[in-house]
Order: sequence, then C-alpha cells, then structure tokens
Amino acid sequence: MVGTVERDRGSLRFNGSIHSSNGAEERLDELRRLLGKSDGDLLKIVGIGAGAWGSVFAALLQDAYGHFREKVQIRIWRRAGRTVDRSTAEHLFEVINSREDVLRRLLRRCAYLKYVEARLGDRTLYADEILRDGFCLNMIDTPLCPLKVVTNLQEAVWDADIVVNGLPSTETREVFEEISRYWKERITVPIIISLAKGIEAALDPVPRIVTPTQMIRCATGVPIENILYLGGPNIASEIYNKEYANARICGSDKWRKPLAMFLRQPHFIVWDNSDLVTHEVMGGLKNVYAIGAGMVAALTNESATSKSVYFAHCTSEMIFITHLLSEQPEKLAGPLLADTYVTLLKGRNSWYGQMLAKGELSPDMGDSIKGKGMIQGVSAVDAFYELLSQPSLSVLHPEENKPVAPVELCPILKTLHRILMKREVSTQAILQALRDETMNDPRERIEIARSFYRPSLLGQP
Repeated sequence: MVGTVERDRGSLRFNGSIHSSNGAEERLDELRRLLGKSDGDLLKIVGIGAGAWGSVFAALLQDAYGHFREKVQIRIWRRAGRTVDRSTAEHLFEVINSREDVLRRLLRRCAYLKYVEARLGDRTLYADEILRDGFCLNMIDTPLCPLKVVTNLQEAVWDADIVVNGLPSTETREVFEEISRYWKERITVPIIISLAKGIEAALDPVPRIVTPTQMIRCATGVPIENILYLGGPNIASEIYNKEYANARICGSDKWRKPLAMFLRQPHFIVWDNSDLVTHEVMGGLKNVYAIGAGMVAALTNESATSKSVYFAHCTSEMIFITHLLSEQPEKLAGPLLADTYVTLLKGRNSWYGQMLAKGELSPDMGDSIKGKGMIQGVSAVDAFYELLSQPSLSVLHPEENKPVAPVELCPILKTLHRILMKREVSTQAILQALRDETMNDPRERIEIARSFYRPSLLGQP
C-alpha cells in the first residue's frame, strides 16, 4: 500500500522502511535480542586491526554504546611492540597540548607525564599504549576516545559475537587463518563486518577477483550470510569529528538491516544493500585511480583542467571495468563515483600519488607508509592489471576489430602498473597517457563496455 505508516516495536515503519525512533539503548537491546543475549550476558564486539578507519569505527561504537557496561563490551586488537618514534611523540605532545579536553583527560588518568618524557626522549611509547589513551598511530592529529586494547589475538576473538575486520586486505587472510584456530570449539557463529578495501587476483581455474570477505569465509568457514562489508565515501578523521557521512552495509538479509540500524548515528547514516561482493570490489577499484589522480594534481600544480581531464578518463575506465563485473552496473554508479570523489579529494591513495610525483616517496619504499598505514591502491593496481590482462577475458577492440585483453582498453591502469609495479617509467608517464592522441573519447569506452559482462570475474556461474 502506498504511503502507509505503522508502528512496529518502537520504530516507525514507512513504505516498508524502518526509521528508528529509539535511542542508543533501544538499538543495543534489539541487536542483543536478535543475537539471543540474556540479561547479564555481554554482547562482545571486537575490532581487528587499528588503522585509521578501524580505530575510528571502534571509537564510534565506544562513544555510542560504551557506557552500557552491563550490556556490551567493545574492544580493539592490535599487535604489540610497535614503537612510536621520537618525532611522532613530539608531534603527539603538541596535539595533546592544543586540546584542553584531551589534556584534562590525560591528567585525570595520570597519563600525561609519559608523553612529556617521550617528547624529551626519556621514554619509548608503544602504539597499543597510546591507543588506550585514544591516539591512533596513523591519525595522530585526531584524538579519539580511550579504547580498550587487547594485544593477544586469541583473547580478543575467542568468544566475540561481532568481529570487525579493520585489517588491510593484504593481511586479512593470514590473520583470519590464525583466528580460525581459536574458533574450532565455538558453538555459535560470529558476525563479521569487513571494512577492508582491496582485492587479490586468482587465475586458476579461471581468472577471478578475491575480496576480503571471501578470504575470511575461506579461512574461517563462517557462512557467507554472517559476513558483511561496510564501505562508503568516508574519511576516518572527518567522521570522528562528526562531519555528515553515509555508508552502505552489504550482505545477507538476515543481518544487514539490523546492523544498519545499530551502526546508524545522527551524523553517520548507514544504508543497506544485498550486493556484497560487487560493492566490495568497487571499494578497491577507486583506490587504483586515486593514486593517478594524486600524481596528476602534483604534476600540473593542481590544474583544475588537467584534473578534470583525468577524472573523465579514469571514470570511463572504472565504468568499463564495472560493466565487466556486474550485470546491472548502473546500480553501482552512485556509490562508486561518491567513493571515488572523496578519495580523490582527501584519501591516502591520492596523497600517495602526490608524494610520488613530488619525489618525496618512491615505489621502492613499499606500500606501508609511516603515519598513513597501508596504501591499498598499490596491490589493487597489480591485481586488476593481472586479471584484465588474461586472454580468456578478451573483448573486441573497437578500431582494430580484433580480440584484445580488457586491459588494452584501460590506458591509465596500464600506465599505473608500469609506474608502480614494473617501475620502468616515471610518474610523468601518467600525463603522457592523457595526452596520447589515440586515447578514445571516454564515451566510446563506456559504449563498448555494455556487452562485455564477465560473471566469472566475481566467481559467478
């Protein structure tokens, strides 16, 4: 019925959509009910990995629900032993003293003196230690709330009800294989929410993309209905500072809607979608082209014209690739472009491209950068290039009228691979790719793509 309104368990239901009128405790109680929690039985949530987004996600939950101590426990795991160098300790000390609320908090916790000593070089701080005080090593300028940190992985996960994967995709398989050993005796199946944006390529028996949720499923045996992906056009520090943001949680009907309601906050709107893997792949794809965007911005002194030319060509390549991956690519256009836009504006992959072009970083330094963490776009460049180079996926070249590997219609992807992986050309090559007279009109590439759906790339029959 059009326009119907009804009340259902403390929520307002309009045209089939639920808009919660409950507060935080009611949302928490509803999730506890769905998970079969009795009074006195804690709902246990743990984040795995303490990069910027993983730490912010845990802090958002701690701020929203942490004061309900008899109902929920929120913790975060990170490896022990990572030291904070003196220059970072000095900068951290400046951040602390610039924020009266943070300074007072540390004084109340009798934790201020250690930051004074670290600034003077009289003490070594550790990443897990400062995270307990609310400081993420990859995001020093944005103090968070104090977090409950666990450095023993078995202790963190063995009885967790909800596990949030905040690891880079390159570490996800290894860590969850270890986690699976601690779950052998479990009776209940946990819920896993993956925040990771990255992919791997598998070539046998057919070329296909492997995503973090697939890695988790393979490593742990947790059924796919209990594994979800959350992503969106989000900058971690801005979300914690309550800039308006939105995201999508993708996965099975059973859990995505309840989790969307649980995660939603006034400044952080969470929608839900059933298309898990494709949204997850799109989250990795935009990182590829963000690196190139950073290069173009630095090489052209932030020329709006040059950046717009790059944007036109890179989005046409992304749309082309999307058509290869999805039978209904138009449904992905909005989320993909929004996520791409924010990453080009302020993401770490775009920053990385700028630093390469300015000569302040080199591909030889690897993709784990001090103060930023893992640059996911680097491994994604390699994965997408390898997949789209396979002859078995060939498409018809519009001008040469012969079969070619899809990567031959993606000159920006090819150039980024030559810069980052083969290291045979400088970042200037990205400009040459844009100036190439044989570069097709972006519209033509999009037209070509419409008949090239390759379901096998996402493991579809």
